[in-house]
Amino acid sequence: MPEPASKSSTLVIERKPKQTPEAATAKMVVAGLATNAISTREFSTYPFGDVNLTECLNALIDSAERVNQGDLGEAEALLAAQAVSLNAIFTYLAHRAQINIGEHLDAADRYMRLALKAQGQSRATLETLAAIKNPPTVFARQANIAQGPQQVNNTVSLGSRDTQPLARAGNSESEQDKLLEAHGERLDLGAAGTTTARDQALAPVGTRNRPPNG
Repeated sequence: MPEPASKSSTLVIERKPKQTPEAATAKMVVAGLATNAISTREFSTYPFGDVNLTECLNALIDSAERVNQGDLGEAEALLAAQAVSLNAIFTYLAHRAQINIGEHLDAADRYMRLALKAQGQSRATLETLAAIKNPPTVFARQANIAQGPQQVNNTVSLGSRDTQPLARAGNSESEQDKLLEAHGERLDLGAAGTTTARDQALAPVGTRNRPPNG
C-alpha cells in the first residue's frame, strides 16, 4: 500500500557518523539537491500524484553522481525530450494563433509571440545537445609575454645549414664588411687605384691651320 501523504512529503536525510541532524540538513540545502527535489515533486503532482520526496531526492542524487562520473546519457536524453516538448508547445500555440487571426488580431499576436518563444527555446535546447555531443574546437594563439626587456632575434637563411642574424640599423655597414671579408671580396676604398688600359692620359690637341684673323 502507498504511504500516507504526510509521510511522502517528509524528507529523510541520511547522516554521517557524529553528524547532527541540523548539520546534515544544512549541508543538503547548501548542495541544492534537496531544494531541487522539492521543486521537482511539487511541479510533478499533476501527472504523477503524491510523489515520495525522499525517493525523489535519492533518484536526483544518483543522477548527479552519474554526471560527475562523466555519464551524460541521461542529460542528453532529457534535453532531447525537452526539445520535443517545446516543439509541441510551439505547435499548439501556433494553432491557437491561427484560430484567432481572423477576428481577434490582438489574441492572435500574443499566441504567435508565445509560439515563437517556444520555438526559439526548442532550437536553443537542440543547440545545447549538439554542443554536448560535439564540443567545439578552440584554437588559441600563443602570446610571448615576459617581465623586463626582451630580445628578439630574427634570422634569415644563407644556405641549407647556416643562418645569419639580421644586422641592426647601426651596425649594418660593419656587418656587410665582415660578410665581404668572409667571401674574399673585401674592397679597399682607401688604396690608390692602378692605371689600366682604359685609364689613358689625354694627349694634347695638335695645332690646326686656321686662317689669319683679319
